[in-house]
Amino acid sequence: MRAIWTGSIAFGLVNVPVKAYGATEDHDISLHQVHSADGGRIKYERRCEICGKKIKYKDIDKAYDDGERTVVLTDEDMDALPAERSREIEVVQFIPADQLDPLMLEKSYYLQPDSKSPKAYELLRRTLEDTDKLAVVRFALRQKTRLGVLRVRSKAMVLQSIMWADELRDAEFAEPEKTARISAQELKMSATLVESYSGDFTPEDFSDDYQIQLQQLIDAKIEQGEDLDTEATFGAASSQDGEEGVLDLMEALKRSIAGNGKSAGKGSAGKPSGRASGTRTPKKSTGSSSKAGKSGTAKKKKASSSASKKKASSDAEKSA
Repeated sequence: MRAIWTGSIAFGLVNVPVKAYGATEDHDISLHQVHSADGGRIKYERRCEICGKKIKYKDIDKAYDDGERTVVLTDEDMDALPAERSREIEVVQFIPADQLDPLMLEKSYYLQPDSKSPKAYELLRRTLEDTDKLAVVRFALRQKTRLGVLRVRSKAMVLQSIMWADELRDAEFAEPEKTARISAQELKMSATLVESYSGDFTPEDFSDDYQIQLQQLIDAKIEQGEDLDTEATFGAASSQDGEEGVLDLMEALKRSIAGNGKSAGKGSAGKPSGRASGTRTPKKSTGSSSKAGKSGTAKKKKASSSASKKKASSDAEKSA
């Protein structure tokens, strides 16, 4: 794997040479756009609005427009910034881990020691581990000055970039206008429901159902072509949602607790039997039954047979 950045951690007068590698990767299936009429691939061109020519990426610069003037910034201009020239991850503070707001967390990078003598790396890693603290750091990466934290994962150090304070929106706009009254009994039952779903978090127990089903659809489409019957592939859409109408909050809590209790013994120990195991939990929402009914109808429409698809396509061609 190729390192995306090389530099060093400045820990007081201690210098720790490191290489940075992306700690995460995207597992989504890659799709591209095509013309629905003939399947031709859609391409995007970088074309200059003045001369009309197609522009190569190497000939593109950045610019800032204040409404009256445009200032062009070349790569040489950007590289000349002192912060961009820095190859240091500067440790500026150590903080307790619980003081970091999870909303601030961004991209993660594994840091590998980049020297024949990794003693300084091991010293900092052990210090973070023994003190159970995060190191707040400043660094420059990809033409941006960033704030981040150093933490320990297994035997490696992880650099995690975090957002600047002024990049976080205040949550006040999302708060309810009126505070609803919650009874002691409702709160107790809600806590009971939480307890029935509680357990140790094991990320491997969860899967991306959408990507799995998308791959299943692609494989079926390759095998069956336009004659694909989605109902035969995925099963008929469930019409259970919305049939019981609006549930009272207390009734919804009772059914949720009862339903989770019945299925808890079917799964492995410590696992809730709700979304993690792919089963449906009883409806908790108190939304309108009309909306739920419309949702069920929409789902039925999507599960059309190959015959209805061909008829719709034929009608569309005639109307065109």
